[in-house]
Amino acid sequence: MKLMLLGAPGAGKGTQAKRLQAEFGLQQISTGDMLRAAVKNETKLGLEAKGFMDSGALVPDELVIGIVRERLTSDDVANGFILDGFPRTVAQAEALQTFAPLEKVIEIHVPTDAVVERLTGRRTCKSCGAIYHLVHNAPAAAGVCDKCGGELYQRSDDNETSVRERLGEYDKKTAPLTAYYGERDLLVRVDGQGSVDDVYDRVKAHVAGS
Repeated sequence: MKLMLLGAPGAGKGTQAKRLQAEFGLQQISTGDMLRAAVKNETKLGLEAKGFMDSGALVPDELVIGIVRERLTSDDVANGFILDGFPRTVAQAEALQTFAPLEKVIEIHVPTDAVVERLTGRRTCKSCGAIYHLVHNAPAAAGVCDKCGGELYQRSDDNETSVRERLGEYDKKTAPLTAYYGERDLLVRVDGQGSVDDVYDRVKAHVAGS
């Protein structure tokens, strides 16, 4: 199965992808992971990308596409994969369809106000990276990680103004992408609200039924 998960920041794509990976043996692949692996392995494309990344510049489309193509030839994707963070543009989507055509794109939809509430209430442990939420998954002691006792902090971009700006940018960039996959009958939308288990059941139904 060749899948892509779409969804705004805070929609829960990463959480759902990990569960799909565990149950169906699909390899979860993110753009960031691919770039870091290519750089670490010092592939030709990875070394080219490193130059852009070191200077703080965006890695060009053609280079990202090349790295994705390279990554999808690995043995660990033989059973299928879940893409997260790629493609980001219609040009990237068109390129992907030429060498690894997707079978389904699952959009996890969460209303804007709900995403804002999720992200502004998020807290992360400075020591172990554990994630909490002030309302839905609060630590036993305020500001202290249950797992390691580390200090919890709020990401600088998890304030309401920044979150709404990020969501606005996401909508602009993904609207053409949802139209592209919708026109090809590859796009399905699931409700991303409710418990993690409830959302997973909705996502899983579209994977298991494929």
